[in-house]
Amino acid sequence: MNAAIPERALFKAKKKAQIENPPVSEATALVDPKSGLDLVVAWSIVGTFVILMSGVIYALESILMPVTLAIVVGMVLGVAADRLSRFGLPPVLGGLFFGLVFVVLVFFLVNALIEPVSMLTEKAPALIEGATERFLPFFERFEWVKRAINGANEKAISDMVMANAGAMLGIVATGLTPAFVQTLIFLAALGLFLIGRTHLRKTIILAFATHERRLTAIRVMNATENAVGFYFSTASLIYISLGTITALIAFAGGLSGAILWGLFAFVSSFIPYLGVTAMTIALTCAGLMTHDSMIMALLPAICFFLLHLVMENLVTPAILGHRLEINPFLIFIAIIFWTWMWGAVGAMLAMPLALIGLTIFNEVRTRPPERQLPG
Repeated sequence: MNAAIPERALFKAKKKAQIENPPVSEATALVDPKSGLDLVVAWSIVGTFVILMSGVIYALESILMPVTLAIVVGMVLGVAADRLSRFGLPPVLGGLFFGLVFVVLVFFLVNALIEPVSMLTEKAPALIEGATERFLPFFERFEWVKRAINGANEKAISDMVMANAGAMLGIVATGLTPAFVQTLIFLAALGLFLIGRTHLRKTIILAFATHERRLTAIRVMNATENAVGFYFSTASLIYISLGTITALIAFAGGLSGAILWGLFAFVSSFIPYLGVTAMTIALTCAGLMTHDSMIMALLPAICFFLLHLVMENLVTPAILGHRLEINPFLIFIAIIFWTWMWGAVGAMLAMPLALIGLTIFNEVRTRPPERQLPG
């Protein structure tokens, strides 16, 4: 009886030691933990890759920009084609149908803008001269501006601006040829993407060896297409209503080209932060050039800004919800980066590209196992 007591105590001691110091398997013992230097080297390789890829993206702007735009638009039209396939129309034909509708709408839109833009170009020197004469007395109220323009009168500044107007128009005309080539690349890439979209999906899925990774690829592609399609379809309806109300504001405010103001409001709304800023400044300048009264001049810009504020902070979150919520700082960085890379088109692509990246990250990252209730 007394000999059993030490054996029981020894068993308890061994059990306690095993709990406090669990045995290490051979596989675990062979794994050498990463040192600080290894992590620095790994992150340096990642940083070098990002820098090199940024340089490649910037250098191949004329090719990558229209192709990327075609892929984003093709994803949206592809989702619409999948919805149409419920009525018996094959996805390929549905995609081509929506692609044709998209191209026709863009053609009519550009055709409608040619005449107003041509008239604006012809009146540009007179508008610049009138704007200079209108704004100089206002800026002369500030001492630092007064010092900056000291020694130059209104006529000299107006002549300088008008003299450089021809050079600026020449730069715009020089950029028309690359823009035409990029438009052709975009149309060709869009058509080919819509035709081979289903085959491309199958190729990407079969490129993975294991069944689990193939399911992950399917989940990522479906989530990405649904997120981009849902964003563009919902945002387009919201911004169409915003553009319509903006056109009414411009018409009621006495601004010429009310339809153009509505169109610009619709397009600029796809560029977060920068779009509403540019539109507010443009409406302010147009109001100051149209009306002598300061209140009447600023009223269209104030109404548009308040309208956009309500749309972005009340209407859009109520419709989109938290499904597509992205950190505003990340959106701002994406806009700055892609604007620097690809200009105005890059600014429009910043939001969908950020949305695609965030969706892929959320789908690929390792999820913790779901906790099960006991019993």
